[in-house]
Amino acid sequence: MKYRHLFFDLDHTLWDFESNARSTLSELYQSLELEKRGVTNFGLFYTNYLQHNEKLWERYRNGFLKQEDLRIKRMRHSLLDFKIADEQLAQAMSARFLELLPTRNILFPFTKEMLQYLTDKGYTLHLITNGFEEVQYKKLKYSGIDGYFKEVITSESSGCLKPNKEIFEYAFHKANALPSESIMIGDTPDVDIKGAMNAGIDQVFVNHHGIVIDLQPTYTIGSLKELETIF
Repeated sequence: MKYRHLFFDLDHTLWDFESNARSTLSELYQSLELEKRGVTNFGLFYTNYLQHNEKLWERYRNGFLKQEDLRIKRMRHSLLDFKIADEQLAQAMSARFLELLPTRNILFPFTKEMLQYLTDKGYTLHLITNGFEEVQYKKLKYSGIDGYFKEVITSESSGCLKPNKEIFEYAFHKANALPSESIMIGDTPDVDIKGAMNAGIDQVFVNHHGIVIDLQPTYTIGSLKELETIF
């Protein structure tokens, strides 16, 4: 076996963030009666939320934003798109969203099958995630995949974020893994793939959406099922 330790990303790689966020926001839309408050188009609200979340996460990764600011601003900005300046509502939405989102369990196709396949073949599986620690553990539990991973390395526990090589070095130490026998499996070129390159390990780019990127990962797959062709 060329590789012994497989390091996975969670959100957008295994756990379908977009689908789970949409389900959660739809519930909030109904329970908080957002249509009556002026959010007249849920589809647009959801799309705007994803855009705000992505931009704010980038600022968070680059050290320009604190965790608590990210959480509230993505709701505040989404409401402001509909000219709703209601800080109390934004805070209520943020709190309820963080409570509900981790309990969603939509995974990308073949997630459990591939995790079982890799485990049966003798690989040791781990996670490296920039997500918030408490939230990520809940996602793993509710989606039923927590038992597959020996080590879960979060940005909070390591004190750094992908793509910085330090989080990978922390992961190698915690997992007792050598870089030469490790590989990163993730969906985000500038975070997972570039981060693995920074750390000197091979990479599997999980290209769920068929995007074109400038980097040249060690492997590129369009479905988790294709992990069978690598391992």
